[in-house]
Amino acid sequence: MTHPAKVLRAARKAGGRGPSSSGTKRALLDSATRLFADHGYAGTSLDEVVAAARVTKGAFYHHFPSKIALFESVFASLQDTTVATIREAYEAGGDPWDQARNGLRAFLEVSREPRYRRICMQEAPVALGHERFNEAERAASLGVVQDAVDRLLVAMGDSRGLNEAFAAVFYGAIRAAAEFVADAEDPGEAASRVEDSIDAILTGLRLLATPANAADA
Repeated sequence: MTHPAKVLRAARKAGGRGPSSSGTKRALLDSATRLFADHGYAGTSLDEVVAAARVTKGAFYHHFPSKIALFESVFASLQDTTVATIREAYEAGGDPWDQARNGLRAFLEVSREPRYRRICMQEAPVALGHERFNEAERAASLGVVQDAVDRLLVAMGDSRGLNEAFAAVFYGAIRAAAEFVADAEDPGEAASRVEDSIDAILTGLRLLATPANAADA
């Protein structure tokens, strides 16, 4: 079976050659994104996608080998945009604690967006399968989580080699938080509760910082 990370990379490159720059691929992706968000993966047909994009099926198959490849490209595009948004907020300034909070807030804001919730949180695990979805999601977002954890541990003065374990724990917590927000009847209220909860965790970690690092943080 093809490794999920390779599938995701291939999906990102799908249709990226030659005449794709004409806008046909963009029209297909835009139409598919709208339709997948409105009707889900199973509820969207290729006929609907090509009709909405005003292209032929031949043009579709020039860029994408299948409906699932198209969905993977839509998913990859949304994930890339989300990670870029989080990293921009995260790098905006402040100490490692503020950076972590800023990144979390940005992610929770994205998790509340209907398009992201439907495609990335609800449809992707079913359409791609949980194994492929988890691998693809980790490939997209684990890096920024690891970076945030590395900076927090430096601020705490911790040199016990806990970076990878901390990143795994925080990544799992953030993923669970995103699902909590996505499934909530009131995503805004759910996001506020999650932010308060993780803020309390960060505050507790900050109290563990050594006096010298705490003074610098």
